[in-house]
Amino acid sequence: MMNQIGIKEAQEKVDQWIKKYGVRYFNELTNMAILTEEVGEVARIISRKYGEQSFKESDKKVDLADEMADVLWVLMCLANQTGVDLNEAFQKNLEKKTHRDMNRHLANDKLK
Repeated sequence: MMNQIGIKEAQEKVDQWIKKYGVRYFNELTNMAILTEEVGEVARIISRKYGEQSFKESDKKVDLADEMADVLWVLMCLANQTGVDLNEAFQKNLEKKTHRDMNRHLANDKLK
């Protein structure tokens, strides 16, 4: 089993990899386009595996986990480039959602 790492450490590992192997970060606009492309690849797999579309031969060997990791990688690149601490941002976001939605979903009859 692989060692688990936290968000902060993952962001640091991405930064180290970029500096060692990647030469430099792509600019933010390029990375935003790449992120959109990677999310599209995840959507393609989901629509075929869980939705109503069928797989083409070329789609059958795709790996959902790997594509999700690609999304996470590019998101971490963007966070590093823009000075966002994703660990802190995630914690704040979770607190916001908890405060805002504490009873909202529990009271939603559509979810019962």
